[in-house]
Amino acid sequence: MGSRTVDWNVAVSTATRLIKAGPSVPRAEADRAVRALREFSVRAETHVRETTGLGQDLPVVEGDVVDRPGWLHGAARGLAELTDAALDTADIDLERGNGELLGGLGSRSAGVQAGAVLAYLGTKVLGQYDPFAPVPGEDRSGRLLLVAPNIVAAQQALEVPDEDFQMWVCLHESTHRLQFNAVPWLREHFAAGLGDLLTEMEGSVGEVLSRVPAAVREMRPGRDGNERHGAGEPSPGMLGVIELLQSPRQRAAMDRIIAISTLLEGHADHVMDAVGPQVVPTVHTIRKRFTERRAGGGLLDRLLRSLLGVDAKIKQYAQGAAFTRHVVDTVGMEGFNAVWSGPEYLPSRAEITDPATWIHRVHG
Repeated sequence: MGSRTVDWNVAVSTATRLIKAGPSVPRAEADRAVRALREFSVRAETHVRETTGLGQDLPVVEGDVVDRPGWLHGAARGLAELTDAALDTADIDLERGNGELLGGLGSRSAGVQAGAVLAYLGTKVLGQYDPFAPVPGEDRSGRLLLVAPNIVAAQQALEVPDEDFQMWVCLHESTHRLQFNAVPWLREHFAAGLGDLLTEMEGSVGEVLSRVPAAVREMRPGRDGNERHGAGEPSPGMLGVIELLQSPRQRAAMDRIIAISTLLEGHADHVMDAVGPQVVPTVHTIRKRFTERRAGGGLLDRLLRSLLGVDAKIKQYAQGAAFTRHVVDTVGMEGFNAVWSGPEYLPSRAEITDPATWIHRVHG
């Protein structure tokens, strides 16, 4: 797996050595879970189409049920394709190697670091739709991966019915698959947005470090003891620190990526719960326990989540779901689907937290 920034073969081999084994499950139970997930990956998308009105005429393809190593390989292939697609749109000279954020890190070293991240996430991820992953043996991209051992482990930890939980997970991932397959411009737009971010990130480490003093001042408590970024608010996490170190153009590029990611995740969370009651009788119990589980974990786990941006992603689910819910309640699902009309109709990061502004802009 070639890439111009990361040696993904090194990443996979590193992750394979580091990743923990999945739960011990009797073979018959494991086989049942695999069969159910394959079936639900098709049934779930049918329900999602009925709820969203998207992709009615598209073929439904069965999802790929994988183990943890299978997810590692699939995720690495998809990330390699996404990175290269983004770099194709970015004006970056990776050969200069003069200490730049991208060029200053060797691809093998980057592969080791990426592998450590994949090893951690490989025990957490339940499933994903990767629009950039090539499909083995076929001339197309886009794979829905369902990580069976992680789904089984989560279901057991939550103590909820297995088939309800399996369908619930498939509803979320099938929504992502439908988003990219029913909206033909979305894949390229997402890659271009990442390319813009990479372009703006180019610059010497010294330039970034030169902004540290200002960032520290922003984070320092004021005379009244409140943080300067907002009275009474907690100090920013890793994402907040990164944003404080960014230039205005870098922040604008990141805002665009965060906005679209928040929309996609929140929309999927909203849909999985909206579909839920008729096909997942215990959906409310699952949602409550799953939300509590997202916020839990030991000190080391919470630290890793923060450093890897997982906590920021959890906030994306909540913000995006709240945006979707407000818009659907106000203008209906058909009105919400205006977000898929073109890039200019996507909500900005500010509009995600103020959906009434998006409604006014798009629907007048």
